[in-house]
Amino acid sequence: MQADASIDVVCFNGSSSPLRIAVVTETYPPDINGVAYTLSKTVEGLKARGHALWLIRPRQNKDAVISGTSLADETLVRGMPIPFYKHLKMGFPAKRALTRLWTLHRPDVVHIATEGPLGWSALQAAKKLKLPVSSDFRTNFHAYSDHYGIGWLRGAIMNYMRKFHNAALATMVPTPGLASELSAVGFERLHVVPRGVDTDLFNPVCRSPALRAEWGASDDSLVLLCVGRLAAEKNLSLVVSTFERMAGVQPQTKLVLVGDGPLKQSLQKKLPQVVFAGFRTGEDLAQHYASADMFLFPSLTETFGNVTLEAMSSGLPVVAYRHAAAAELIRSGENGQLIEPGAEDDFQRAALQLAEMHTLRAQMGQEARITALGQAWPLIFQKTEKIFRQVIQDHAPQLR
Repeated sequence: MQADASIDVVCFNGSSSPLRIAVVTETYPPDINGVAYTLSKTVEGLKARGHALWLIRPRQNKDAVISGTSLADETLVRGMPIPFYKHLKMGFPAKRALTRLWTLHRPDVVHIATEGPLGWSALQAAKKLKLPVSSDFRTNFHAYSDHYGIGWLRGAIMNYMRKFHNAALATMVPTPGLASELSAVGFERLHVVPRGVDTDLFNPVCRSPALRAEWGASDDSLVLLCVGRLAAEKNLSLVVSTFERMAGVQPQTKLVLVGDGPLKQSLQKKLPQVVFAGFRTGEDLAQHYASADMFLFPSLTETFGNVTLEAMSSGLPVVAYRHAAAAELIRSGENGQLIEPGAEDDFQRAALQLAEMHTLRAQMGQEARITALGQAWPLIFQKTEKIFRQVIQDHAPQLR
């Protein structure tokens, strides 16, 4: 009740563009994470295609800094910190406010990107108003539970996620592998929509000798890079053990960790020789990618893993488990190295072998770049629009 009253509405512009799309999400820039980034790219792309986008999201602490920069009209709701993600907020339920809002300004389709309290209330409001709904499966919350001492809730979380997404007429997932996994446990109406990458931004030409010098790396040094949240679910212990093993063979090896999170302080105390670069965005982030020599990514909790594609676009060979984006994009031995999930010794050995083969690393980096060039955002925007139109068409009989 009180949360509904706090809603701030930036009026919809009444555009005559082909579709009026309401996008509900718990995270969006200025948040720094894969969901926020890819969703903002999708909003930008659909806006460029002539559609009218309307965001419903929690007000974040940094919003005042970037006020007025969104490409879509916005409805902001009050939020509360997300457990284990204190710098982000989940939206309070706002069913009554959204019902009023969508009664006055009826969208053609409601797209729900996250499954929190705000997303659930949006689902209920859309159902009440008989609006077509699509959703995204973007985060493996059920897998995260094992890393935060609440593994006993894994089944309940999965049941909630299945109920949530099966209430939509389409659920978009980023890989065929994830679609198969979810279908096997009862998820319905799944559509594969991969992620794209900005190949102009993430580009090998961004390599910076000056940045490498800041890291203490010479031309002969091997720089390992990992980009992502410094948290238990990212399997950073394997990154660290791989680095330590490689440094024992090549003392000039450097490890650069880009990102922040709950493990940062403990890792800094344990590893004073590691470069902790913090959050990086835009051209600054692109320089960090291109200035490294190899990308390590042993996470097994991703639905996609945008960083894998960004690293490949930057011309880096990637060592990763056969999971998520890596399983779809990496051809082991050609544009990177794929390791069977959980085979930590194999992961380390693959990284050690690449460390000793400069020419092969360079060749793999070139092939990785070529692969990334085929992941064009415009094709992804087109596919997303097609799914929205199909959802609207499938919903039409319910209005009779």
